[in-house]
Amino acid sequence: MGVLEIKDVTLRFGGVLALDHVSYVVNKGEIFSLIGPNGAGKTSMLNCISGLYHPTEGSVIFNGEKINHLKPHKRAALGFARAFQNIELFPHLSVLDNLMLGRHVRMKTGLLASGFYWGKAQREEVEHRRKVEDVIDFLEIEDIRNIPVGTLSYGLQKRVEMGRALALEPELLLLDEPMAGMNTEEKEDMARYIIDIHEEMKTTIILIEHDMGVVMDLSDHIAVLDFGKLIAYGTPTEVQNNPKVIEAYLGEEKVG
Repeated sequence: MGVLEIKDVTLRFGGVLALDHVSYVVNKGEIFSLIGPNGAGKTSMLNCISGLYHPTEGSVIFNGEKINHLKPHKRAALGFARAFQNIELFPHLSVLDNLMLGRHVRMKTGLLASGFYWGKAQREEVEHRRKVEDVIDFLEIEDIRNIPVGTLSYGLQKRVEMGRALALEPELLLLDEPMAGMNTEEKEDMARYIIDIHEEMKTTIILIEHDMGVVMDLSDHIAVLDFGKLIAYGTPTEVQNNPKVIEAYLGEEKVG
C-alpha cells in the first residue's frame, strides 16, 4: 500500500464532471507527477487531496486511513503541505515571517501561555525559528530573509512559496506548477531544489507541471488525466510511449 491511495475519485460541479472515477497509488518517498492538457482535472485532483474539495464519490486514503472528511488544516496537521500555482504569500510580510507562518500547525503553546512570552512560548518560538532558518539555508535565500516578499522577483517568490510549505516539515508535498512563468535558469534551480527535497528530506512529492522535459526527468511515476479521466499511469517511459497520451497532447491525425 502506498502513502496515498486515490480510489475511484469522482468530482462533480453541478452538471460538470471534473474527475471521473480516477484511481492510482503514490508510493512513499517518490516524485509522482500529474499531467494532462489544460482543463484535464489536475488542480481539481490536488484540491481533493489537500481537502479544498471533497470528492462526490470515491476515497482519498493516507497511510491506510480514509481522510475524505478531514478539512485542509487537519490534513496539514497530518503532514500535507502545498505550494500553489498562483503565489499565496503575504506580500507586506518578510520572507522570514511568511516561512514562520508555515509552522502554524506545529505550534503547541496555547493563547494563555503565549501571553506570558518568557517561558514555554519563547522556547517554542526559538525552536520554530531554528527550523525555518534551516529551510532558508536549504533554499539559499539568506540574503533576503528580512525583505518584504512583495518586493521580490517572481522566481524568488515562487521559491519562498515552496519554502513556506517546507517549513511545515511535510510528509507529503503538493507542488502545483512550481515552475510556471519562470525562465530557463529559474526552472533549473527549482528542479534542483525538488531533487534535493526528494533525496535529502525523503519527502513524498506530488507534482503538477507542464514542462514535459522536467516531468520525464524528475518523476518516478506519472498519472495522465484528460477531461477528468485517467488515461495512463506508469513510469515515464511507459507514459511517454502510450498512444492515448500522444493523442491527448498532439491530437489525432486525420487523413481525408
